Amino acid sequence: MRKAGICGPHHAGRVGRRAEIRKLLIAAALMAFAAPAFADTLKEVTTRGVVMTIAGVGDIDVAYKADGSYTAAKGAVTGSWRIAGDRLCTKSNLAQVEQCDAYPKDKKSGDTFEVASAQGPIRIHIK
Repeated sequence: MRKAGICGPHHAGRVGRRAEIRKLLIAAALMAFAAPAFADTLKEVTTRGVVMTIAGVGDIDVAYKADGSYTAAKGAVTGSWRIAGDRLCTKSNLAQVEQCDAYPKDKKSGDTFEVASAQGPIRIHIK
């Protein structure tokens, strides 16, 4: 004899829906943990701006705008930016060839770190 509600068609439907919901929750959690932490660094950089220190040049204040443009060196340098994975890619009025530099993960406002670029190491301080 079967107990009502345990093995019937309604029970199977509930179990199936619960399994689907569980799969969705697991997938959402995995996506959250899989999101790269460097995105946080690049978000900090492009929303707060930075001061770059380049050997032989000195400190350069860089301001990024949400529209994908930036200005530096008191407006003498202008250009565009985009994020590609862990890299910040830029073009400028001085260098029309796009340059992409990898940034470390987990950096925030107030942090200072070094980025390897085609021109050599650049010290970055997030405002």
